[in-house]
Amino acid sequence: MSQEKSFLKIFQYSETSILLEFKQEPKIDLLNELIAFKKTLNSNLCGIKQITLSYKSLLLQFSNPIKKDQNLKEEILKLYLSFDSSKSKIKSKHWNIPVCYESKYASDLIVLSKYLKLSQHQLIKLHTKPIYQIYFIGFLPGFLYLVGLDTKLYHPRKKSPTLKVCKGAVGIGGRQTGIYPNQSPGGWNIIGTSPTSMFDPDLKQPCFAKSGDTLSFYSISETTFKKIRKNRIPPNFREITL
Repeated sequence: MSQEKSFLKIFQYSETSILLEFKQEPKIDLLNELIAFKKTLNSNLCGIKQITLSYKSLLLQFSNPIKKDQNLKEEILKLYLSFDSSKSKIKSKHWNIPVCYESKYASDLIVLSKYLKLSQHQLIKLHTKPIYQIYFIGFLPGFLYLVGLDTKLYHPRKKSPTLKVCKGAVGIGGRQTGIYPNQSPGGWNIIGTSPTSMFDPDLKQPCFAKSGDTLSFYSISETTFKKIRKNRIPPNFREITL
């Protein structure tokens, strides 16, 4: 049984979780609201184990099974109605991610550029120009879901996925671009490779980026690629406030 306001649905997802679905289309204002409300929930609700953010939803997972007399839905709705996202300042970071677009590191660049009727130089320029918004992290640990790909670069995923996509591979799939944090099967069109480590389980914060951050790609040579990877040089960033 769901509770519905004009723009929010709240319903029990499992015996230990509650799902909040927002009716607005994914956009930066909604993302900021989700991030800020996530912080409010963590500060005001007891027993939360984890909150997972998606394009327009929050999944609240609790340490213990939810009891019928807890009235969690009512409590969440009350928090939301009194919540003012305009008063929440979100501190984020803008990350600059190096990518080597040379053929050795870009197995699908030539084929994709021909299909899109772009030169390789034009494709790379279109890929490095935008400022991408990081919405959430998923699929693989450290895999960043980015919004902002130029429409000229939209292209479907491969019909037959590649069994071994290398760590750091930068690809295009549908309307998105992303970086494979580790070797894995994948169906995206690989246009380059980044020497930056996207996920390190030994660190306190395994993935350096988070929801709400922004990201830009910049082109590097093979020599620079090898230097960054060998010395494990982390990505540079600047602080931003949303």
